[in-house]
Amino acid sequence: MTLSGCFFLPKQSPFYLFSLSYCYSSAAPSLILRPSVPRSVLRLTTPFLHRPPSHHLNPKRTIKSSSTCLKSTPTTLSAAAAASAAMAAFSEQARVPPALQLPTPPITKFKIGLCQLAVTPDKERNILHARTAIEEAAEKGAKLVVLPEIWNGPYSNDSFPVYAEDIGAGFDKSPSTAMLSEAARLLKVTIIGGSIAERDGDKLYNTCCVFDTDGNLIAKHRKIHLFDIDIPGKISFKESKTLTAGESPTVVDTEVGRIGIGICYDIRFQELAILYAARGAHLICYPGAFNTTTGPLHWELLQRARATDNQLYVATCSPARDPGAGYQAWGHSTLVGPFGEVLATTEHEEAIIVAEIDYSQTELRRTNLPLEKQRRGDLYQLVDVHRLNSK
Repeated sequence: MTLSGCFFLPKQSPFYLFSLSYCYSSAAPSLILRPSVPRSVLRLTTPFLHRPPSHHLNPKRTIKSSSTCLKSTPTTLSAAAAASAAMAAFSEQARVPPALQLPTPPITKFKIGLCQLAVTPDKERNILHARTAIEEAAEKGAKLVVLPEIWNGPYSNDSFPVYAEDIGAGFDKSPSTAMLSEAARLLKVTIIGGSIAERDGDKLYNTCCVFDTDGNLIAKHRKIHLFDIDIPGKISFKESKTLTAGESPTVVDTEVGRIGIGICYDIRFQELAILYAARGAHLICYPGAFNTTTGPLHWELLQRARATDNQLYVATCSPARDPGAGYQAWGHSTLVGPFGEVLATTEHEEAIIVAEIDYSQTELRRTNLPLEKQRRGDLYQLVDVHRLNSK
């Protein structure tokens, strides 16, 4: 007994147009699909994966195929294979545009150094101190070195304009990035330069610069989500009083893999991390300065959540806590693995953490839990606006 037809679904439907023949027997129900559109947009709806109601099997009633349907050799799928094909289609739809394949990294294992630095009002001293820490991490074998958020001066709205540097004007106008470039070149390490206040015209940004092993500035991330909070009796801070939000997510290919960049408050927004994973990031680095109110509750929790949900490595780097400062940093710089496991961390004092990243663990965990193949694009989607608009 066979029903065949060409089904036209609404434009807003993710399934578009397809023709279908349902061949039914009590022994072996099956689906025969005749694509009416290219296979890349062929979608199955779940109602067709089950035995149809009895009134659909009236042998006297035949739905004639539309003349617009393309003729092709029918492909017969078992119910299980059809379900598998549908799930693969759903998973692809969950990311718009579709997620990129995880690229093969240039190196599988390497050491990362997280430099949790004490920050003072003396900018020159802070720059020299950061360089010393980078050198120490490199001596311990680190190929990737990460600095904290706002490491060249105090974290305050009053200080941002005073310590800001015009990164775009060159190293003569930006002694902090000049040091990072030179250190990366001489030590042959990749540096995620924490963040500093950046001046661009009449605007200020909280900016992270990334340098390759030749000392080239290969990426610049401006903090997308500004830290504006008010917890009565605990902490009130509004970065938006002085800073401007960035407009672009940042993913950069380096000598140690593809890295997504976020700064502190960016970690609270899971959409950004999902977007980075969909762009093929192996690792997300978040220079950050959580405080002693939210830090104990959320700092480790958020890192582990971002790593677990996206099955990749997450590294954070905080300033050390200064009891005499107006802003009390939580510290606890951390490396988290793709299974949500804390691989290395510290307390709130100055420290240099050196730990190993092994990207083979990412493949292992994604095989153990194949989340990327199980997403339901028929129910939800994440749209990467920049990638979509650039197509």
